[in-house]
Amino acid sequence: MSGNLGDLLEAARRRRFVGRERELACFDDALHGRGACRVLFVHGEGGIGKTTLLHEFAARVRVAGRTPVHIDGRDIDAAPPGVAAAIRLALGDRDDLPAGVVLLVDGYEQLSPVDGWLRDTLLPTLSADAVVVLAGRDPPSAPWRTDPGWGDLTAVHHLRPLGPAEGDDLLAHAGVAPDLRPHLLTLARGHPLTMALLADQAAAGRVPGSLADAPDLISALLESFLREVPGETHLTGLATCAVAWLTTEDLLRRLVGDDAPAVWRWLAGQPFITSGPHGLSIHDLVRDVLHAEFERRAPEPLRRTRWTVHVEAVSRLRAAAGPDAQLHAQQLFFLVRSSPLAGTLAGLRAQGSTSVVTARPGEHDQVCDVIERFEGPASADLARAWLTVQPQQLSVVRSAGRVTGLALNLLCPTGSGLEERDPVVRAVLAHVAREAPARPGELVDICRFLSGADEHQRDRYALLAGPVSSIVEWLTHPLAWSFIVTVDAEHWGPFFDYMAFARLVEVDFGGRRHVVYGIDWRRIPVDTWFDLMHERGRTGATGPPPAALLRPPPLDRVRFGAAVRAALPILHRPDRLAGSPLLGTALAATAGGPDVDRLRAVLEDGVARLGAEPRGDRLRAVLDRTYLRAAPSQEAAAQILGLPLSTYRRYLAKALDHLTDLLWTVEIGDVRLDNRSFPPSGVRTAAHTPSTAHPAGQA
Repeated sequence: MSGNLGDLLEAARRRRFVGRERELACFDDALHGRGACRVLFVHGEGGIGKTTLLHEFAARVRVAGRTPVHIDGRDIDAAPPGVAAAIRLALGDRDDLPAGVVLLVDGYEQLSPVDGWLRDTLLPTLSADAVVVLAGRDPPSAPWRTDPGWGDLTAVHHLRPLGPAEGDDLLAHAGVAPDLRPHLLTLARGHPLTMALLADQAAAGRVPGSLADAPDLISALLESFLREVPGETHLTGLATCAVAWLTTEDLLRRLVGDDAPAVWRWLAGQPFITSGPHGLSIHDLVRDVLHAEFERRAPEPLRRTRWTVHVEAVSRLRAAAGPDAQLHAQQLFFLVRSSPLAGTLAGLRAQGSTSVVTARPGEHDQVCDVIERFEGPASADLARAWLTVQPQQLSVVRSAGRVTGLALNLLCPTGSGLEERDPVVRAVLAHVAREAPARPGELVDICRFLSGADEHQRDRYALLAGPVSSIVEWLTHPLAWSFIVTVDAEHWGPFFDYMAFARLVEVDFGGRRHVVYGIDWRRIPVDTWFDLMHERGRTGATGPPPAALLRPPPLDRVRFGAAVRAALPILHRPDRLAGSPLLGTALAATAGGPDVDRLRAVLEDGVARLGAEPRGDRLRAVLDRTYLRAAPSQEAAAQILGLPLSTYRRYLAKALDHLTDLLWTVEIGDVRLDNRSFPPSGVRTAAHTPSTAHPAGQA
């Protein structure tokens, strides 16, 4: 056997090298003098394959009969003498750089103090056929791009994760069995170092179910990703990026206060974080690694961070409109990413557009063509008809000028005869009428059509468009029910079980079985549902909502009004108020379940709010002296208010009607009250001290 161990090492490396065709082509052109490029700037996060690529470059240099000079910025002094000494050592103590030299610099981020010297002093002295590769975590400084000379001579390559086929090749070269590769590819998300570490674990018979199951691997990856974290607020910033779909400076301010600008700048400078028009996004693998590490070491702070992200997104969604609302809905959907279909969304941002937006009229034909291709002409005809009734309810994902995902959410009643003509909608509304009718002011939301352009309802863009558009509806309309229609229940069934949606309606139409899953928001409010999703993300539970979270069947408008009138006289008797039917309504709902103090506070707040209505002061005063600061009798209340008894009673009847109307808007979700404006359960304030007098309403 000829050669040396170094030759065997290089041969083994080259056999295992995969991908990077674009970078290799650019380097080969520079090496052989094709084109003007002489400097390649290669950057990317730790473990993405920069060093491996430099080894391949060096091998190609040797095959071409030229001299590679390979130095590592992590091992040398970041000063001109230190760099010169490292180059001289790599050349075997030669002082001059030979013609045609190829300088390969790894760890270039460590040499930032001499970046200007190297660019302006050292490199210009090299021969015209020299080639330089600078590989580091950080992108090049501005002069590499803005200087007219270096701009022409320099090519910048941001190393991305390997594609599925390349990752499969890498694992195959590492000896991983074919049946294990898909799972490891999902865990590694195209990251070469992670694949190498997972391949080692597989060779030892240890295949983790998730990254969280391999703490040693996580530690190794974190060491490759992060050089150092300046402080606790920066750790919080990393945790925020690990949780949120997009991290904004406003969101950071809620978590780290006045340190937000500094934390934002630090995060934006990390090689594994991308700065976009709406905020910062982190590489999927780094997100997984950080999330697993925070879950292992600091689970409570991580949960608090997740809750803050949730509260911020809900608040902003309810206050937003149009594309902004959909952006905040994506933030919320991403928090529910432990579902059975979560793997479908893996790497979605790297594949193309991830924006769910309201469709343009010119896209309706594309949408209907997709529906016709997968569900037939009868469904497409219904979709065209519905788009003339509620065109604003169509959401799409666009990529490369075409619709790649779609969801049409109908809000019923629509006032259209299509509700009877469409057999699926007709069956859904019949179920509502039979089981728990919508009350005055309430709507029924039906996600009627859901698809991706390439793989129908198994398309990742269907999974993105459907839930995101639905979350917007759930949080911005007074809904009684929500339904989602699928023609692929085998695929979507586990997802809906996780979401606590029940299989309620089935209809055969257009040659397909349409299965409809639904939820009654009067039984489990949407805010409580989000709490449940957070818990299921931690426990992996699935199935119907726990009975403890369910409210009683909803009161109709008449019974609700009677319950309000019955509750007011016992407002300061918590033992009796606990038996009110209103305890099962939105008026008494808290994150911890129905609460008597919450119910009393909402009733009192309703009375106070009447005073803000036109000519409402007298109505508020009548209710105040009758129930809140109750006079001994109605006669006494009338006397205190300076009203004849008949006038007082007329005002009281009117005030009760107005108060009931106001509280009804809270019950159906049309008006939301801030939980933080009410004392927590069991806490009383002076304003809530019970009166010892009998309410005048009981006289």
